[in-house]
Parts: sequence; structure tokens; C-alpha cells
Amino acid sequence: MAVYKDKWNGYNGDTWRVACYYKDWQGKRVKHEKRGFATKKEAQAYEHEYLAKKTKDINMGFGTFIDIYLSDMRPQLKESTMANKEHIIETHIRKYFENKSLSGISSTDILQWQNELLGKRDDNGKGYSQTYLRSVNNQLNAIFNHAYRYYDLPKNPCFSNKKMGKSKTKEMLFWTLDEYTQFSEAMKKKPVFGRESDVVNFLH
Repeated sequence: MAVYKDKWNGYNGDTWRVACYYKDWQGKRVKHEKRGFATKKEAQAYEHEYLAKKTKDINMGFGTFIDIYLSDMRPQLKESTMANKEHIIETHIRKYFENKSLSGISSTDILQWQNELLGKRDDNGKGYSQTYLRSVNNQLNAIFNHAYRYYDLPKNPCFSNKKMGKSKTKEMLFWTLDEYTQFSEAMKKKPVFGRESDVVNFLH
């Protein structure tokens, strides 16, 4: 592995170059080079993330792992499903966690992220729906599950947290034909129900 001033093939030494080796999925040693970094620090950061990605290092940046996850999932999902997944991840997940390492995200970090989403309101004071919050929570959980199953992350930090939102909206109650018939007959005997609770009590 090496990061050094680039003074080769037209480069005048004002930029930095990365040259490193990694083993591919067949175990072959492969060389990787990239030029044009303005500073040594930028080149070193690129080298670290690139090798982490290639070697499945769980200390890679979470933003880097999101790219891996999306690449892994794209062939598996329908285009519309993938588009929805990407929208949620880019809108609510990447920008919050991308500067942390994959292995460094804790259940406390997730709790704080949940609280931030739960507290968001639009101009009318309305927050996200319960089903949407659950969808967002499920996407973060899916990312960590993928890291746990395929990239040797020791555990999914979402497991310690209560899920946001609800998987289903409040169930709507409908009368059966028999219930409606009973109610209709009762209405003939008692023309006016004083309160909504009278109807509920009738059905129970």
C-alpha cells in the first residue's frame, strides 16, 4: 500500500496518488491505482475506504457500506421497489449516519435518530405517518441485517431498539349484513340514538 506525490506521466507533483493491492473473490492479488487527490489526507482516506470495501472490513464508513448494500440489492429487487428503498435511505438514513463507521453505530445512536424523525413536523405541525415511520425504520434494520449476514458485523444494533411507527394503519370496522339488519330493526323501535356510544353498545 502506498500514498505518494504523483510525478509520473504528465503529473507535476501537485497531486497525490494511491497504489494498493487487494485480493478479489477468487483470492487473486489485484492492484488498484487512483490519481488526482489534492492532499495526502484525501488520498489516505480514499485508500482506507477502498480497501475496507474490498476486504469486508466492518470498520468502513457507513456511507461506503450503504453503497455496497444498494449494489448487492439492486439485482434482487424490482425497479420500483429499489427506487423506493433508495429514496428512503438517501432522505432519512445516509445523511445521519454516513460519517460514522459501520461497526461504531450503537443502539443509542439509533434511538437518537428515531427521536429526531419522531419530532419532525411540517409547516402545519404534522409529523410523518406511523406506517411511513415503520418503513423508514425497516430500511435501516435491513441494512444492518445485510451487514450481519454477509459482512460479519457481530450484531445488528437495531435489535435493542423498539421499532418506530406501526406496520398497519388503524383497523377500520365494518358491519356484516346480519349486524346491519339487526341495527336497522332496532332503529325502527328506537328512532334516535343519543350518542355514538349507543351504536357501539348495541353492537356489543
